[in-house]
Amino acid sequence: QVQLVESGGGLVQPGGSLTLSCAASGYGLDYYNIGWFRQAPGKEREGISCFSSSSATTSYADSVKGRFIISGDNAKNIVYLQMNSLKAEDTAVYYCGVDWGAPGCGKSALVATNFGSWGQGTQVTVSS
Repeated sequence: QVQLVESGGGLVQPGGSLTLSCAASGYGLDYYNIGWFRQAPGKEREGISCFSSSSATTSYADSVKGRFIISGDNAKNIVYLQMNSLKAEDTAVYYCGVDWGAPGCGKSALVATNFGSWGQGTQVTVSS
């Protein structure tokens, strides 16, 4: 089984930046797609971005497009989410998960039910 561990969260001021890491073990990044999702209290899990190493494709939700950048290091089996120009509404627990079946990442792939092997999440709080 693939295991995922998120890290990099913390407290940041509005307009600041954070980079999250999703470290995978058990299988390399070519075996699946990695998706970043976030969930605020009382809200559904929201798809943020997707990374597919095998198809060399990425996707972003409209809410983060132009601000967040997803990338992967295949040698280290880590997918990063660089978050810039952070807003208060970005505050949430951020999770990464794996999608074994999708051939690549498209906007339609950012559906939580398509992903599994979720990590424990990392808290991102954007506040002044």
